[in-house]
Amino acid sequence: MDLLDLDNEAMYFETSLPDDVQQLLDESGQQYRSQALDGSSEDDLELTSVDSAEWALLRAYLKAPEHLSVIVALYRFFYYRHRYAEAVMMADRAILLSSRQLGLNEDWRQLRQADLERAAQHSMTSTRFLLLALKGAAWLLLRQHQPQAAIERLAPVRAFDQKDQLGTSELLSWAEKAVRREEISNAGGNVHLLGD
Repeated sequence: MDLLDLDNEAMYFETSLPDDVQQLLDESGQQYRSQALDGSSEDDLELTSVDSAEWALLRAYLKAPEHLSVIVALYRFFYYRHRYAEAVMMADRAILLSSRQLGLNEDWRQLRQADLERAAQHSMTSTRFLLLALKGAAWLLLRQHQPQAAIERLAPVRAFDQKDQLGTSELLSWAEKAVRREEISNAGGNVHLLGD
């Protein structure tokens, strides 16, 4: 979700891509656009195991598996294909790599407000990217009916972003309601959630 708002500007991804990897990303974009222009529907594209746009992205990933531009490109591809489980994998990869670059614990579950504040002093744009990757993963998990996992990913974001500048409060509310609905459903038909 939020990774879609980011482009490949150097302020997010400080190391430039090797020319051959950039060429593969460009090729993937051209293939994706040409498939859209020739009238191929998402259903048509799902019939093939790997289309040419995806193949170019996978080759780019093999050449530069730790470059965030490649990770974001794959995230976007899977998101637009409604392949949310794979998009979450790419969001989690972005979280891991950006945590590593910021010198944070690579396990996002261990991130604390103080850690994120120190990271923001080092690079606010990289810290913002990390938080948006957590939020994007949470949104995708909600789409897959995994509200508790979404809440867990939103926890470090809310701890750091207490003024809700990244707009997580509505997403968190959605996730919490989904958890309550699950609990009520598991309790049987005699309990109902007020407001629904």
